[in-house]
Amino acid sequence: MTPSAQREICREAAEPAAGPDLGPLPEWNLDDLYRGEDDPKLAGDLDWLGEAIRSFAADYEGRLAGLDGAAMAGCIARYERIQQVTGRIMSFAGLRHAQNSTDPGRSKFLSDMQGKVTDLSTPLVFFTLELNRLEDEVIERWYRESAEVARYRPAIRRMRAYRPHQLSDELEKFLHDVSVVGASAWIRLFDETMAGLEFEVDGQRLGLEATLNLLTDADRARRQAGGEALAKVLNDNIRLFSRITNTLAKEKEIEDRWRHFPTPQASRHLANDVEPEVVQALRDAVVAAYPKLSHRYYALKARWLGLDKLQYWDRNAPLPEREERVVPWTEARQTVLSAYAGFSPRMAEIAAPFFEKGWIDAGVKPGKVPGAFAHPTVTDVHPYILLNYLGKPRDVMTLAHELGHGVHQVLAAKQGEILSSTPLTLAETASVFGEMLTFRALLDAAPDARARKTLLAGKVEDMINTVIRQIAFYEFECRVHAARREGELTPDAINAIWLEVQGESLGPAFEFAPGYEVFWSYVPHFIHSPFYVYAYAFGDALVNALYAVYEAGDPAFQDKYLDMLAAGGTLHHSELLAPFGLDATDPEFWGHGLGLIGRFIDELEAMDSATG
Repeated sequence: MTPSAQREICREAAEPAAGPDLGPLPEWNLDDLYRGEDDPKLAGDLDWLGEAIRSFAADYEGRLAGLDGAAMAGCIARYERIQQVTGRIMSFAGLRHAQNSTDPGRSKFLSDMQGKVTDLSTPLVFFTLELNRLEDEVIERWYRESAEVARYRPAIRRMRAYRPHQLSDELEKFLHDVSVVGASAWIRLFDETMAGLEFEVDGQRLGLEATLNLLTDADRARRQAGGEALAKVLNDNIRLFSRITNTLAKEKEIEDRWRHFPTPQASRHLANDVEPEVVQALRDAVVAAYPKLSHRYYALKARWLGLDKLQYWDRNAPLPEREERVVPWTEARQTVLSAYAGFSPRMAEIAAPFFEKGWIDAGVKPGKVPGAFAHPTVTDVHPYILLNYLGKPRDVMTLAHELGHGVHQVLAAKQGEILSSTPLTLAETASVFGEMLTFRALLDAAPDARARKTLLAGKVEDMINTVIRQIAFYEFECRVHAARREGELTPDAINAIWLEVQGESLGPAFEFAPGYEVFWSYVPHFIHSPFYVYAYAFGDALVNALYAVYEAGDPAFQDKYLDMLAAGGTLHHSELLAPFGLDATDPEFWGHGLGLIGRFIDELEAMDSATG
């Protein structure tokens, strides 16, 4: 995901989402997980899980060092099956909650499942702790004795990378037990609060998704009304959002200190299996490129809109010459599937069932979580995609993005529960590549220069949002977490950091009317996954580099690309990129990726000059 950054809608506006303009929108069928809260299979799985975990702990706790390779292979197989059943239960509870997070019954069910699974899984905590205490010689012996254990080398390597940050068994079990009333409780409070917010615009009461959607309206007065409504309601709740942010940042600082992580970002880099210096090189390259990318583009945009200065509600405004129309769902589906098929028929074949079998929930509905994501569930089921589809051209790109995740997750599933998961940095590659395929197909079919300009400008804005904006988000998080270590932050202090970073990244074409200072508060990634956001920029730059190889005519590119996705979490980013002749540790790598955005802006400037 993508837990991918993002948004919900009004009760009045929810009904048209299934109306004639968009056509019938698909909804999830979760029966492949469970048929309902009262499904006997769910109760049976909970019972099985409790017994499986108890017997696993009884058979292996304190005994790993003495196992031979074959016995360890059996141990891993049992552990993986436990993870699979756990994932099935929590996927079902989480997805039902996402459909209507304001429903007390669904919220209670999610909380109950979190509590039960946490309690049941406490005896499992020993496994990673004990594994990490073993000497390297024991691990290497298993690899020699069992090819099956050797297959898990990447996962064991990543697990043992946490050895310097591991606490005592007692403390690890304590943290596991209190997790349901720690960060996860604050995250749930944030989600439920966001889903329940309403914003009054021109006499209508809208949810967050619909109000944010107004910021892309062709009518500047409507954009301003939406922006000011957002500012008012977010400001009314800013003390709560500041409390959540302060609490989560402090909790992270405490745990980081106990685990001896050198920086607030370090745990995310470790989870992403990426070197800190690689992320720093990405951050530095993007920040250095602000003037020649975002600053330059928004100066162009101000001129197109006939404005001396842009306001925050103009950032995503459509071009004056853009034809405003609603894209029906069937057209969006055809556009994306055709683009995928043009690249690889196999890719389109994998994507097609998402539309046919209830694997997508597309409509905007009261209480539905905002934004979009692709959730992989477990490897013996299939992913599910959530959208809030309103028929905007950007919604088509969001579909292409999330479907890229879905294809990736389907291909990687064959690696099994432990090895299928991909670090966030690489997880975003498939989604952004799906967007690029769709964009290129649309660009090739553009009927005239005006249509080409509109498409190019839209793509540049998407790339700025994916690269510049996400690195600015990362910079904001870095500064907030650093400041929180010095003491609690007032809402004004967080607001000031936000405005400082936004000013640096967006440039002199903008002025920020009062109210924009609180817009940090609706970004869910800051709450759900601290420092996640740089993964978007990482993925975009990788895709730009990959697409350059594809355009150069490598005849084996499609096969290599699908093999890369199918590898899941079995390979480091250096191994995944080697077949394409790419190296993310090369200082020039990020500059090449950013260069594509610059070339698109060059073309837009040339078009602007040609038309006077």
